[in-house]
Amino acid sequence: MMDVARLAGVSHQTVSRVLNEHKNVSEQTRLKVRAAIAELGYRPDRAARALVTGTSQVIGVVAQNSSLFGPASMLTAFEEAAQAKGFAVNVGSVRSLDERSITEAVDRHLDQRVAGLVVIAPVASAGPALEHLPADVPIVTIDGDPERSSTLVTVDQVAGARAATRRLLDAGHRTVWHISGPSDWFDAAGRVRGWEETLTEAGLEIPPLLTGDWSAASGYRNGQLLARLPDVTAVFTANDHIALGLLRALNEHGRRVPDDVSIIGFDDVPEAAYFTPPLTTVRPDFAAVATATLELLMAQVEQGPAGVEAGARRTIAPELIERDSVAPARP
Repeated sequence: MMDVARLAGVSHQTVSRVLNEHKNVSEQTRLKVRAAIAELGYRPDRAARALVTGTSQVIGVVAQNSSLFGPASMLTAFEEAAQAKGFAVNVGSVRSLDERSITEAVDRHLDQRVAGLVVIAPVASAGPALEHLPADVPIVTIDGDPERSSTLVTVDQVAGARAATRRLLDAGHRTVWHISGPSDWFDAAGRVRGWEETLTEAGLEIPPLLTGDWSAASGYRNGQLLARLPDVTAVFTANDHIALGLLRALNEHGRRVPDDVSIIGFDDVPEAAYFTPPLTTVRPDFAAVATATLELLMAQVEQGPAGVEAGARRTIAPELIERDSVAPARP
């Protein structure tokens, strides 16, 4: 760092401020320091920085080892956002989000002196562990319990479900059926709530709730029932994979989509645009969730626990993506 400072004609404190992206450095000085860094091939010693500051340029993430689209996309988006700010991400994958697994993963991260922690906790079983996390460590929860007073960033599941249900009602359907995700997932509960609230406000009958497990197989299984009910003309599914299974079941029973039954999913998986027909769905903004999470975490890292008000939260609105799986209801 001293070599960079001499070449750029500045103090080593200025070099440090440039490396840490402080705002009180002029653009001209920043360019001079960056040019010196490039010329000398300088790279910050992360191990030395950890010894001096007591932390590292690493963020620890606790997440369930899952191939489900939502959690996997959330993790990828956060890794990209953190790397853009100069942080590495160390992921502690756990088989299940229970108290013991989360506590052990957090302890491993703290032993490595991470700068802060992010816990992706979309299920109720994670609650007990989150109650006992150290208060002096920067922590943000993604998709956690909305009833807890923790620092939380989440997609507005209720708003997404309301938009999907309202779209089907606006198409003239007398009611909307719903195939939910697992009952212990906060995402699934929020989507059920948005669906129920929209039907209640419209003064319409709420059909029996059908439950899936996020898989296409559960959509197919529930679709076998729905396909036999001629009054079913509109279905909102808790994710796109459930919608895929439903599409197959309806097709096998001669029920055409969207002529006979309109469908809206949730997540906007990359394949949704290539379903038959292309699926109308709700798209969560994973990048916005990642950015908000990083902002809340960095505020705690830089200013301590007081950097973020207790129970701070950011709720990110999703977007309804119109395709070809919704049509006006037949008379």
